[in-house]
Amino acid sequence: QVQLVESGGGLVQAGRSLRLSCAASVSMLSINIMGWYRQAPGKQRELVAAVTKSGDTNYADSVKGRFTISRDNAENTVYLQMNSLKPEDTAVYYCKAARLAGLTVYDYWGQGTQVTVSS
Repeated sequence: QVQLVESGGGLVQAGRSLRLSCAASVSMLSINIMGWYRQAPGKQRELVAAVTKSGDTNYADSVKGRFTISRDNAENTVYLQMNSLKPEDTAVYYCKAARLAGLTVYDYWGQGTQVTVSS
């Protein structure tokens, strides 16, 4: 089992920055992919950014150049630095850990943290 705890959400004005944190209950080295997802009201949950154990990253087109995902294996934490925030970034942000065991991938989710960007 992997427990994930997000923090760092809040209310900010457009153009400002926020940094989200996701602390894992296990060694980050045992997690293959860490990702940040978001879900806005009335919309499906979508991938924002992901980082593999080897450090490869992937971003949604809507956040490229503004958001940066990073992982600190020593602290068992993944971060999402969000710059130049826009009102359309408003959503609940979720952290997800994907762990491969044999041929099975196990997904674990955090409880989510609200990000609200005012115009």
